[in-house]
Amino acid sequence: MRGVIRYVHGRAAALPFGYPPAVVLPGHACLVVVSAVAVVQRLAAGIVDWTLVGGLLAIVPVVHLLAGRPIPDGGRPLGVAVCAMLGTSILLVHPVANDLAPLILVVMLAECAAVTSARVSLTTAAVAALVPITAAALGHLGYGLAFSLVTIALGWATGYIIRTQLRLFEQERRSQAERTAQAADDERRRIAREVHDVVAHSLSITLLHLTGARRALQEDRDVDEAVDALTDAERLGRQAIADIRRTVGLLDSEPSKVRPEPGIDDIDELVSDVVRAGVPVTCDVRGDPGTVSAATGLALYRIAREALANVVKHAPGGSTEVRLVLGPGTALTVSNDLAGALPEVVTGNGIAGMRQRAELLGGHLSAGPEDGRWVVRADFAPDDPPAPEAR
Repeated sequence: MRGVIRYVHGRAAALPFGYPPAVVLPGHACLVVVSAVAVVQRLAAGIVDWTLVGGLLAIVPVVHLLAGRPIPDGGRPLGVAVCAMLGTSILLVHPVANDLAPLILVVMLAECAAVTSARVSLTTAAVAALVPITAAALGHLGYGLAFSLVTIALGWATGYIIRTQLRLFEQERRSQAERTAQAADDERRRIAREVHDVVAHSLSITLLHLTGARRALQEDRDVDEAVDALTDAERLGRQAIADIRRTVGLLDSEPSKVRPEPGIDDIDELVSDVVRAGVPVTCDVRGDPGTVSAATGLALYRIAREALANVVKHAPGGSTEVRLVLGPGTALTVSNDLAGALPEVVTGNGIAGMRQRAELLGGHLSAGPEDGRWVVRADFAPDDPPAPEAR
Protein backbone atom coordinates (compact mmCIF):
# COMPACT_ATOMS: atom_id res chain seq x y z
CA MET A 1 0.00 0.00 0.00
CA ARG A 2 2.82 2.38 0.85
CA GLY A 3 4.39 1.63 -2.52
CA VAL A 4 1.20 2.62 -4.32
CA ILE A 5 0.90 5.83 -2.33
CA ARG A 6 4.54 6.66 -3.01
CA TYR A 7 4.06 6.00 -6.72
CA VAL A 8 0.94 8.19 -6.98
CA HIS A 9 2.64 10.91 -4.97
CA GLY A 10 5.66 10.82 -7.26
CA ARG A 11 3.55 11.01 -10.42
CA ALA A 12 1.67 14.03 -9.08
CA ALA A 13 4.92 15.73 -8.06
CA ALA A 14 6.30 15.21 -11.58
CA LEU A 15 3.65 17.41 -13.19
CA PRO A 16 5.24 20.54 -14.69
CA PHE A 17 2.78 23.12 -13.29
CA GLY A 18 4.48 23.79 -9.95
CA TYR A 19 1.74 22.52 -7.62
CA PRO A 20 2.56 20.16 -4.76
CA PRO A 21 0.87 16.73 -4.69
CA ALA A 22 -1.34 17.95 -1.81
CA VAL A 23 -3.07 20.24 -4.31
CA VAL A 24 -3.04 18.00 -7.39
CA LEU A 25 -4.29 14.75 -5.88
CA PRO A 26 -7.48 16.11 -4.20
CA GLY A 27 -8.57 17.66 -7.51
CA HIS A 28 -8.09 14.38 -9.36
CA ALA A 29 -9.80 12.45 -6.59
CA CYS A 30 -12.77 14.82 -6.78
CA LEU A 31 -13.02 14.24 -10.53
CA VAL A 32 -13.04 10.48 -10.03
CA VAL A 33 -15.64 10.65 -7.23
CA VAL A 34 -18.03 12.92 -9.15
CA SER A 35 -17.74 10.75 -12.27
CA ALA A 36 -18.32 7.57 -10.26
CA VAL A 37 -21.40 9.03 -8.51
CA ALA A 38 -22.84 10.16 -11.86
CA VAL A 39 -22.42 6.62 -13.20
CA VAL A 40 -23.93 5.04 -10.07
CA GLN A 41 -26.94 7.36 -10.34
CA ARG A 42 -27.67 6.06 -13.82
CA LEU A 43 -27.05 2.43 -12.93
CA ALA A 44 -29.47 2.80 -10.03
CA ALA A 45 -32.06 4.16 -12.47
CA GLY A 46 -31.53 1.18 -14.78
CA ILE A 47 -29.63 3.13 -17.42
CA VAL A 48 -26.76 1.01 -18.73
CA ASP A 49 -26.05 1.96 -22.37
CA TRP A 50 -23.08 4.36 -22.74
CA THR A 51 -23.17 5.16 -19.03
CA LEU A 52 -19.88 3.52 -18.18
CA VAL A 53 -18.31 4.93 -21.35
CA GLY A 54 -19.13 8.49 -20.30
CA GLY A 55 -17.90 8.00 -16.75
CA LEU A 56 -14.66 6.34 -17.84
CA LEU A 57 -14.04 8.96 -20.50
CA ALA A 58 -14.21 11.71 -17.88
CA ILE A 59 -11.45 10.12 -15.80
CA VAL A 60 -9.15 9.18 -18.69
CA PRO A 61 -6.66 12.00 -17.75
CA VAL A 62 -6.39 10.60 -14.23
CA VAL A 63 -5.69 7.10 -15.56
CA HIS A 64 -3.21 8.58 -18.01
CA LEU A 65 -1.41 10.31 -15.15
CA LEU A 66 -1.14 7.12 -13.10
CA ALA A 67 0.07 5.19 -16.15
CA GLY A 68 3.10 7.46 -16.28
CA ARG A 69 2.77 8.39 -19.94
CA PRO A 70 4.54 11.62 -20.91
CA ILE A 71 2.25 14.52 -21.86
CA PRO A 72 3.33 17.90 -23.23
CA ASP A 73 2.87 20.81 -20.79
CA GLY A 74 0.03 22.31 -22.81
CA GLY A 75 -1.53 18.98 -23.78
CA ARG A 76 -2.65 17.86 -20.35
CA PRO A 77 -5.16 20.71 -19.65
CA LEU A 78 -6.57 20.30 -23.18
CA GLY A 79 -6.93 16.55 -22.69
CA VAL A 80 -8.69 17.00 -19.33
CA ALA A 81 -11.11 19.54 -20.84
CA VAL A 82 -11.97 17.46 -23.92
CA CYS A 83 -12.47 14.24 -21.96
CA ALA A 84 -14.60 15.96 -19.31
CA MET A 85 -16.86 17.66 -21.85
CA LEU A 86 -17.30 14.50 -23.94
CA GLY A 87 -17.92 12.35 -20.86
CA THR A 88 -20.46 14.83 -19.44
CA SER A 89 -22.23 15.07 -22.80
CA ILE A 90 -22.57 11.27 -22.95
CA LEU A 91 -23.86 11.08 -19.37
CA LEU A 92 -26.43 13.85 -19.99
CA VAL A 93 -28.01 11.85 -22.81
CA HIS A 94 -29.89 10.07 -19.99
CA PRO A 95 -30.47 12.64 -17.21
CA VAL A 96 -31.46 11.59 -13.70
CA ALA A 97 -32.82 13.40 -10.66
CA ASN A 98 -30.23 15.40 -8.71
CA ASP A 99 -27.74 14.70 -11.48
CA LEU A 100 -24.09 15.29 -10.59
CA ALA A 101 -22.77 14.88 -14.12
CA PRO A 102 -22.51 18.66 -14.75
CA LEU A 103 -20.20 18.92 -11.74
CA ILE A 104 -17.56 17.12 -13.83
CA LEU A 105 -17.31 20.34 -15.83
CA VAL A 106 -16.88 22.34 -12.63
CA VAL A 107 -13.95 20.23 -11.45
CA MET A 108 -12.44 20.25 -14.93
CA LEU A 109 -12.59 24.04 -15.19
CA ALA A 110 -11.02 24.43 -11.74
CA GLU A 111 -8.05 22.30 -12.84
CA CYS A 112 -7.81 24.02 -16.21
CA ALA A 113 -7.92 27.56 -14.80
CA ALA A 114 -5.28 26.63 -12.21
CA VAL A 115 -2.65 25.68 -14.82
CA THR A 116 -3.39 27.80 -17.90
CA SER A 117 -3.62 31.48 -18.73
CA ALA A 118 -6.83 33.40 -18.16
CA ARG A 119 -7.48 33.62 -21.89
CA VAL A 120 -7.22 29.84 -22.39
CA SER A 121 -9.28 29.00 -19.32
CA LEU A 122 -12.01 31.51 -20.19
CA THR A 123 -12.24 30.06 -23.71
CA THR A 124 -12.51 26.58 -22.21
CA ALA A 125 -15.24 27.79 -19.83
CA ALA A 126 -17.22 29.28 -22.72
CA VAL A 127 -17.02 26.00 -24.65
CA ALA A 128 -17.91 23.99 -21.52
CA ALA A 129 -20.97 26.18 -20.98
CA LEU A 130 -22.32 24.92 -24.31
CA VAL A 131 -22.72 21.43 -22.80
CA PRO A 132 -25.47 22.31 -20.25
CA ILE A 133 -26.98 24.84 -22.66
CA THR A 134 -27.34 22.14 -25.31
CA ALA A 135 -28.60 19.62 -22.75
CA ALA A 136 -31.21 22.13 -21.50
CA ALA A 137 -32.34 22.80 -25.06
CA LEU A 138 -32.84 19.06 -25.59
CA GLY A 139 -34.55 18.63 -22.22
CA HIS A 140 -31.77 16.48 -20.80
CA LEU A 141 -30.70 18.72 -17.92
CA GLY A 142 -31.82 17.47 -14.52
CA TYR A 143 -32.03 20.95 -12.96
CA GLY A 144 -31.99 24.61 -13.92
CA LEU A 145 -29.65 25.93 -16.59
CA ALA A 146 -28.84 29.03 -14.55
CA PHE A 147 -27.61 26.91 -11.66
CA SER A 148 -25.39 24.89 -13.99
CA LEU A 149 -23.86 28.03 -15.51
CA VAL A 150 -23.24 29.53 -12.08
CA THR A 151 -21.44 26.39 -10.88
CA ILE A 152 -19.31 26.44 -14.03
CA ALA A 153 -18.36 30.06 -13.31
CA LEU A 154 -17.52 29.15 -9.72
CA GLY A 155 -15.33 26.30 -10.89
CA TRP A 156 -13.37 28.63 -13.16
CA ALA A 157 -13.05 31.23 -10.40
CA THR A 158 -11.72 28.62 -7.97
CA GLY A 159 -9.00 27.54 -10.38
CA TYR A 160 -8.10 31.12 -11.21
CA ILE A 161 -7.72 31.97 -7.52
CA ILE A 162 -5.49 28.94 -7.00
CA ARG A 163 -3.33 29.97 -9.96
CA THR A 164 -3.08 33.54 -8.65
CA GLN A 165 -2.04 32.26 -5.24
CA LEU A 166 0.67 30.11 -6.84
CA ARG A 167 2.01 33.07 -8.83
CA LEU A 168 2.09 35.24 -5.70
CA PHE A 169 3.83 32.47 -3.79
CA GLU A 170 6.46 32.10 -6.51
CA GLN A 171 6.96 35.86 -6.56
CA GLU A 172 7.40 35.92 -2.78
CA ARG A 173 9.83 33.01 -2.98
CA ARG A 174 11.93 34.83 -5.58
CA SER A 175 11.85 37.99 -3.47
CA GLN A 176 12.91 36.02 -0.42
CA ALA A 177 15.78 34.45 -2.37
CA GLU A 178 16.89 37.91 -3.53
CA ARG A 179 16.70 39.26 0.01
CA THR A 180 18.71 36.30 1.29
CA ALA A 181 21.37 36.82 -1.37
CA GLN A 182 21.48 40.54 -0.61
CA ALA A 183 21.84 39.86 3.11
CA ALA A 184 24.66 37.40 2.40
CA ASP A 185 26.43 39.99 0.21
CA ASP A 186 26.03 42.65 2.90
CA GLU A 187 27.43 40.29 5.52
CA ARG A 188 30.41 39.41 3.32
CA ARG A 189 31.14 43.09 2.74
CA ARG A 190 30.85 43.81 6.46
CA ILE A 191 33.22 40.98 7.35
CA ALA A 192 35.65 42.09 4.63
CA ARG A 193 35.57 45.61 6.07
CA GLU A 194 36.17 44.26 9.58
CA VAL A 195 39.16 42.20 8.43
CA HIS A 196 40.52 45.16 6.47
CA ASP A 197 40.34 47.41 9.52
CA VAL A 198 41.99 44.86 11.81
CA VAL A 199 44.79 43.97 9.41
CA ALA A 200 45.50 47.54 8.32
CA HIS A 201 45.83 48.83 11.88
CA SER A 202 47.62 45.87 13.46
CA LEU A 203 50.14 45.34 10.67
CA SER A 204 50.98 49.03 10.48
CA ILE A 205 51.70 49.28 14.21
CA THR A 206 53.49 45.90 14.27
CA LEU A 207 55.80 46.94 11.43
CA LEU A 208 56.69 50.13 13.29
CA HIS A 209 57.61 48.08 16.36
CA LEU A 210 59.69 45.71 14.25
CA THR A 211 61.43 48.65 12.63
CA GLY A 212 62.17 50.09 16.07
CA ALA A 213 63.55 46.74 17.24
CA ARG A 214 65.79 46.45 14.18
CA ARG A 215 67.18 49.94 14.66
CA ALA A 216 67.71 49.33 18.37
CA LEU A 217 69.79 46.26 17.59
CA GLN A 218 71.49 47.56 14.47
CA GLU A 219 72.26 51.14 15.44
CA ASP A 220 72.07 51.44 19.24
CA ARG A 221 72.89 47.87 20.24
CA ASP A 222 70.13 48.26 22.84
CA VAL A 223 68.79 44.77 23.52
CA ASP A 224 66.27 45.89 26.15
CA GLU A 225 64.64 48.42 23.83
CA ALA A 226 64.52 45.83 21.05
CA VAL A 227 62.90 43.29 23.39
CA ASP A 228 60.25 45.84 24.43
CA ALA A 229 59.47 46.63 20.80
CA LEU A 230 59.26 42.95 19.89
CA THR A 231 57.03 42.29 22.92
CA ASP A 232 54.61 44.99 21.79
CA ALA A 233 54.71 43.64 18.23
CA GLU A 234 53.96 40.13 19.50
CA ARG A 235 51.05 41.40 21.62
CA LEU A 236 49.55 43.31 18.71
CA GLY A 237 49.99 40.33 16.43
CA ARG A 238 48.20 38.03 18.82
CA GLN A 239 45.45 40.60 19.25
CA ALA A 240 45.08 40.89 15.48
CA ILE A 241 44.84 37.12 15.10
CA ALA A 242 42.17 36.99 17.82
CA ASP A 243 40.20 39.78 16.14
CA ILE A 244 40.40 38.09 12.75
CA ARG A 245 39.31 34.76 14.23
CA ARG A 246 36.39 36.49 15.94
CA THR A 247 35.38 38.23 12.72
CA VAL A 248 35.70 35.15 10.53
CA GLY A 249 33.87 33.19 13.22
CA LEU A 250 30.76 35.16 12.31
CA LEU A 251 30.55 32.94 9.23
CA ASP A 252 30.02 29.85 11.38
CA SER A 253 26.51 28.63 12.01
CA GLU A 254 27.31 28.40 15.73
CA PRO A 255 29.85 31.11 16.58
CA SER A 256 31.88 30.57 19.69
CA LYS A 257 31.86 32.90 22.65
CA VAL A 258 33.99 35.97 22.08
CA ARG A 259 35.09 38.91 24.13
CA PRO A 260 32.93 42.04 24.24
CA GLU A 261 33.08 44.47 21.33
CA PRO A 262 35.48 47.39 21.86
CA GLY A 263 34.12 50.82 22.67
CA ILE A 264 35.05 54.30 23.82
CA ASP A 265 37.04 53.04 26.82
CA ASP A 266 39.39 51.18 24.45
CA ILE A 267 40.38 54.26 22.44
CA ASP A 268 43.02 55.22 25.02
CA GLU A 269 44.70 51.81 24.66
CA LEU A 270 44.48 52.19 20.89
CA VAL A 271 46.32 55.51 21.04
CA SER A 272 48.87 54.07 23.47
CA ASP A 273 49.75 51.32 20.99
CA VAL A 274 50.41 53.91 18.31
CA VAL A 275 52.51 56.04 20.69
CA ARG A 276 54.60 53.03 21.75
CA ALA A 277 55.24 52.40 18.06
CA GLY A 278 56.93 55.80 17.82
CA VAL A 279 54.16 57.97 16.36
CA PRO A 280 53.51 61.18 18.36
CA VAL A 281 49.78 61.16 19.15
CA THR A 282 47.88 63.19 21.71
CA CYS A 283 44.41 62.20 22.85
CA ASP A 284 41.77 64.47 24.38
CA VAL A 285 38.49 62.89 25.50
CA ARG A 286 35.79 65.10 26.98
CA GLY A 287 32.29 64.28 28.17
CA ASP A 288 30.51 61.37 29.79
CA PRO A 289 30.96 57.99 28.02
CA GLY A 290 27.64 56.86 29.51
CA THR A 291 25.76 59.23 27.20
CA VAL A 292 26.90 57.28 24.11
CA SER A 293 25.30 54.00 23.07
CA ALA A 294 27.33 50.84 22.60
CA ALA A 295 26.78 50.91 18.83
CA THR A 296 28.06 54.47 18.56
CA GLY A 297 31.00 53.64 20.81
CA LEU A 298 31.96 50.72 18.60
CA ALA A 299 31.74 52.91 15.49
CA LEU A 300 33.92 55.59 17.13
CA TYR A 301 36.54 52.99 18.04
CA ARG A 302 36.61 51.53 14.52
CA ILE A 303 36.81 54.97 12.88
CA ALA A 304 39.63 56.02 15.21
CA ARG A 305 41.52 52.79 14.51
CA GLU A 306 41.23 53.19 10.75
CA ALA A 307 42.22 56.88 10.89
CA LEU A 308 45.29 56.11 13.01
CA ALA A 309 46.24 53.24 10.69
CA ASN A 310 46.19 55.71 7.80
CA VAL A 311 48.38 58.09 9.83
CA VAL A 312 50.91 55.33 10.47
CA LYS A 313 50.89 54.39 6.80
CA HIS A 314 51.04 57.83 5.20
CA ALA A 315 52.43 60.27 7.79
CA PRO A 316 54.18 58.46 10.65
CA GLY A 317 56.55 61.33 11.38
CA GLY A 318 54.03 64.12 11.84
CA SER A 319 52.16 65.07 14.99
CA THR A 320 48.67 63.61 15.36
CA GLU A 321 45.79 64.71 17.55
CA VAL A 322 42.74 62.66 18.54
CA ARG A 323 39.90 64.72 19.96
CA LEU A 324 36.67 63.07 21.17
CA VAL A 325 33.71 65.05 22.50
CA LEU A 326 30.97 62.91 24.09
CA GLY A 327 27.42 63.83 24.88
CA PRO A 328 24.74 65.46 22.76
CA GLY A 329 26.21 65.70 19.28
CA THR A 330 29.16 63.30 19.75
CA ALA A 331 32.14 64.16 17.52
CA LEU A 332 35.48 62.47 16.81
CA THR A 333 38.31 64.33 15.11
CA VAL A 334 41.64 62.79 14.06
CA SER A 335 44.07 65.25 12.49
CA ASN A 336 47.72 64.95 11.50
CA ASP A 337 50.38 66.94 9.68
CA LEU A 338 50.48 66.40 5.94
CA ALA A 339 53.78 64.93 4.83
CA GLY A 340 54.17 66.11 1.23
CA ALA A 341 51.45 65.06 -1.20
CA LEU A 342 47.90 64.16 -0.22
CA PRO A 343 47.53 60.57 0.97
CA GLU A 344 46.15 57.92 -1.31
CA VAL A 345 43.31 57.13 1.08
CA VAL A 346 41.12 59.75 -0.59
CA THR A 347 39.75 57.07 -2.91
CA GLY A 348 40.69 54.00 -0.85
CA ASN A 349 38.51 51.54 1.00
CA GLY A 350 39.41 53.04 4.38
CA ILE A 351 37.53 56.30 3.93
CA ALA A 352 34.54 54.50 2.39
CA GLY A 353 34.41 52.07 5.30
CA MET A 354 34.58 54.83 7.91
CA ARG A 355 31.90 56.84 6.13
CA GLN A 356 29.61 53.82 5.93
CA ARG A 357 30.04 53.13 9.66
CA ALA A 358 29.04 56.68 10.48
CA GLU A 359 26.08 56.78 8.09
CA LEU A 360 24.67 53.49 9.37
CA LEU A 361 24.16 55.21 12.74
CA GLY A 362 22.79 58.42 11.27
CA GLY A 363 26.13 60.23 11.48
CA HIS A 364 28.32 62.02 8.97
CA LEU A 365 32.02 61.64 8.18
CA SER A 366 34.31 63.97 6.28
CA ALA A 367 37.98 63.54 5.40
CA GLY A 368 40.29 65.97 3.68
CA PRO A 369 43.00 68.62 4.03
CA GLU A 370 42.39 71.59 6.31
CA ASP A 371 45.01 74.28 7.04
CA GLY A 372 47.96 72.05 6.19
CA ARG A 373 46.62 69.03 8.09
CA TRP A 374 44.68 65.96 7.13
CA VAL A 375 41.46 65.89 9.16
CA VAL A 376 39.01 63.04 9.64
CA ARG A 377 35.84 64.18 11.41
CA ALA A 378 32.86 62.01 12.41
CA ASP A 379 29.74 63.62 13.83
CA PHE A 380 26.87 61.68 15.38
CA ALA A 381 23.41 62.90 16.29
CA PRO A 382 22.36 62.62 19.94
CA ASP A 383 21.27 59.10 20.91
CA ASP A 384 17.65 58.62 21.86
CA PRO A 385 17.19 58.81 25.64
CA PRO A 386 16.23 55.54 27.32
CA ALA A 387 12.50 54.97 27.82
CA PRO A 388 11.22 55.63 31.34
CA GLU A 389 10.48 52.59 33.44
CA ALA A 390 6.83 51.66 33.79
CA ARG A 391 5.42 52.09 37.23
